[in-house]
Amino acid sequence: MDYIILLHSLFFTLAFADKESQKKTQNLSSNKASPKRLKRDWIWNQMHIKEEIDAPLPHHVGKITSSVRNSNAKYIIEGEYANTIFQVQGNSGDVYAFERLDREKKAEYELTALIIDKRNNQSLEPPSKFIIKVYDINDNVPVFVQKVFNGSVPEMSPVGTSVTKVTAVDADDPTVSGHATVSYQVIKGDEYFSIDDSGVIFTTRPDLDRETQSRYEIIVKAKDGPGTSGDSSTATVVITLSDINDNFPVFKHSSFHFKVPENISVGGEVGRVKVEDVDEPQHRNTKYSFVRGDYRDTFEIVANPYTNEGNIRPKKPLDFEKVAEYRFDIEATDPTVDLRYFKSGGSRSISTVTIEVTDVDEPPVFTKLPYEFKVMENDPEVRTLGPVWAHDPDAAKRKIRFIRRKASPNGDYIRVSDTGIIQLPKPLDREFSSSYNITVAAQEILEDGRLSDRESHAQVHVIVGDENDNAPELVYPEEPRVCENAAPGKLIVRISATDKDELSPRGFFKFSLATEDSNFSLIENYDNTANITVKYGQFNRELAKIHYLPVIISDNGVPELSSTNTLVISVCKCNEKGNFTFCEERAKQVGVSIQALVAIFICIFTIIVLFAVLAMLLLLRKRHKKDLSGLGRSVAEIHEQLVRYDEEGGGEMDTTSYDVSVLNSVRKNGMKPEAAPSPYAQVQKPPGNMTSGAGEMETMIEEKKSEADNDRDLLPYDTLHIYGYEGAESIAESLSSLQSSSSDSDVDYDFLNDWGPRFKMLAELYGSEPSEDFVY
Repeated sequence: MDYIILLHSLFFTLAFADKESQKKTQNLSSNKASPKRLKRDWIWNQMHIKEEIDAPLPHHVGKITSSVRNSNAKYIIEGEYANTIFQVQGNSGDVYAFERLDREKKAEYELTALIIDKRNNQSLEPPSKFIIKVYDINDNVPVFVQKVFNGSVPEMSPVGTSVTKVTAVDADDPTVSGHATVSYQVIKGDEYFSIDDSGVIFTTRPDLDRETQSRYEIIVKAKDGPGTSGDSSTATVVITLSDINDNFPVFKHSSFHFKVPENISVGGEVGRVKVEDVDEPQHRNTKYSFVRGDYRDTFEIVANPYTNEGNIRPKKPLDFEKVAEYRFDIEATDPTVDLRYFKSGGSRSISTVTIEVTDVDEPPVFTKLPYEFKVMENDPEVRTLGPVWAHDPDAAKRKIRFIRRKASPNGDYIRVSDTGIIQLPKPLDREFSSSYNITVAAQEILEDGRLSDRESHAQVHVIVGDENDNAPELVYPEEPRVCENAAPGKLIVRISATDKDELSPRGFFKFSLATEDSNFSLIENYDNTANITVKYGQFNRELAKIHYLPVIISDNGVPELSSTNTLVISVCKCNEKGNFTFCEERAKQVGVSIQALVAIFICIFTIIVLFAVLAMLLLLRKRHKKDLSGLGRSVAEIHEQLVRYDEEGGGEMDTTSYDVSVLNSVRKNGMKPEAAPSPYAQVQKPPGNMTSGAGEMETMIEEKKSEADNDRDLLPYDTLHIYGYEGAESIAESLSSLQSSSSDSDVDYDFLNDWGPRFKMLAELYGSEPSEDFVY
C-alpha cells in the first residue's frame, strides 16, 4: 500500500513539474522583449497518511518542494500542530509525523509551508497552506447509544409487531465501504423477539401472555466489517407486555351467605360478592346479573368500579313475616373482553347467594297514605275529620296509640285522639291559615301498658275551604288631592279594594258612593278598580279644604258583603298648569275595627274610675284636716322648731326670735304640761326609777302600737310612724318644743344653771328680762 502511495506521489510531482516548466517556457518566449522577474511556485507531494500505523516513529507523510533554486534555501512549517506532531526536514522538505494519528480524533491537519534564506531568515517565496489528510482504517467497534433500552408491546400481539428500536454508532469513516456499516443480532431472547439491520425489534410469537410473563430482558449485538480491534458490542433491552382485556372475572367462592335485619333501609348494603380478574384494574369491567331466582325486583347488585366487588342492595323493604330467606344464583361477566384472545375455560362464572332475614321489632306501619282532609271554615258542626290507620307489622300484632307531634301553624287547632281520630276543637279560620299540617306518631302498646320507644310518623294535611265572611276593604291611595279650580270630569284618583276571602267567581268588586250630594263622581273600571272624578268643578277652599267621601264596596259573594270606607280628599291651590302649589297637611285616615273601638272604650272607662277614686281620697283628706283644725291648736303651734346647738355650749349666738315657751315642758321638779289634743304621738318616758335596757324599749314599742291602734282620727290606710326615744338616762328629759305653752309663761328657769356649763347660754336667755340687752 505504501508503494502505491509513493508511485502516485511521484506521478503527480512529475506532472506538476512538467506543467510548470511549460508555463515558464511560455512566459520566457512571450516576454523576450521586456525581461521580468520570474514567478516561482511551490511544488510538493500530496499529503496523506494512514491512522494508527504499526511502524516505528517517525512516519513519513510527504514532501514539500519549491521551484526556487538557492543553495541557502531552508524549508519550515507553521501551524497548530507544526513542530509537535509534524516536523519538516529543512534541506529536503520531507514532512514526518512524530505521533500515531487517530482519524476519529482528527481527520485533517492544516499547516503552512515557508522557504527562507537561512542566512538572513528572509522569505524566498510567499507562504503556502497545505492539508494533511488521515486515512481511515476499521479500528472502531459499533457502540450503542445507551446501555439499556426499554420497550413495550401489547400482549397477544401478532408476529412482526414492532416493540422498540435500538441504535449503535460506529466512529469509523462512513465513506469507506464496510467501515461504518452496523448490523444487529439478538443473542438472548431470540425465541420471542428478533431485530432487523435498522435496529427495530419485533415479536416472533403470537402468544405472549402478560398473565404468564409480563417482562422480558433480551441482549442484542451490534457489529460491522472486520477490523483491527473487535467487531461487535452488546446492549440490554427490557421489554414489558402491556395488558389487554382478555380474561373474564371468576368468583372467589362458589356460594355466599349473608344475614340482614328486616328493617334494613332500601339501598342499604346486604353484603359483597368478590371476583378475581387477573387483568389490570383499567380492564376490569365486571357485570353482575341474576341467573336463577325470582328476586330481581327485590335486590340489585351494583359493581364497585374501584374494588370490582358486587354490592347487594335491597330495592324494597324486607319483611321477615313474609319471606325469611332468599336464595338465588348470580353470574359475573365482562362484556368488554376481546374475544379474539379468549382463553379456554369458559366465560361464565356462577355463584349461589343466600340471604337470611332476621326478625326485629318494627314500628307501626301507616296505611292509606296520604292523609288529607277538607273542611269549610267557621263550621261549628264539624268536630271530626276522619281517622288515620296504622298496624303492628310483627307477629305480636300489638295495639296502636296515636300522638300528635308537630303542628303547622303551631297551636291547638288540630287534635288526634288515642285511636287516631282527627278532631277539631274549634272551627277553623281560612283567613288565619288556608291549610293546617300535623305530624301524627304511632306507637305500639306493650304488654305491660307502656308505650314502645319505636314509633313511625305520618303527615296529616287539612285544607280549609273559604266562605264569604269578610267584607272588601279600600286600598287607600297616598293623599288624594284635587285643584280648587278643577274642571268637571277631572280624574282625582283611582281606587282599588282587597278582600281577605277568595275572589268571587261571579265577578269583580262593586264600587259606589254612599251619597250623591257631593262634587265627586265614581266610575267603575270593572277590573277591581274605580275612578274618582270631579262632578261639577270649582271647589271652594274657604268652605272646605278637606272632603270626606264615603265609598261603598261590595264583593258579589254569597252572601254579599260590603263595607263603607272614607276617602279623604284635599283641595289644594294649583298654578295655571294644574300643578299643586299648596295643600294643608292632614293626618292619614285609617279605618278602626270594632275590636279597637271596644279597647278604646275600656281604657276610657278605666281612666274615669281612677279619677273618681282619687277625688274621693282628696275629699277624705280635706275632711281630716278640718277635724284637726278643731282640736284647739293651730297648725303652726304643732310644728316643731328646730334649733341647732353646739355641744361645747356657751358660744352659740341664738336667734332672738326663738320662742322661750318651747322649754316649758322641761322642769327640774318634774311638772307636766297640760294635756292638749295633738296629731303627733307623744313620747311617754317611763318612771325615773326604771333602768334602761331591752325591757324599756319593748314597753315603749307596745305603748306606741296601742296608741296607733286606738287612734280613730287617722286616715283609713296604712301609715308610717317614726318615733325618737333617747332612753331614761338623760337628766334633761325632752327638749322638744311640742306641747310647749305660749311665751307668756312665768316659769322660773333658774334650774338651768344647775345643769352645768353646757346649758349656761340657755339659763342666761331664759333667766334675763326681755328688755335687757346682751353683749356678744
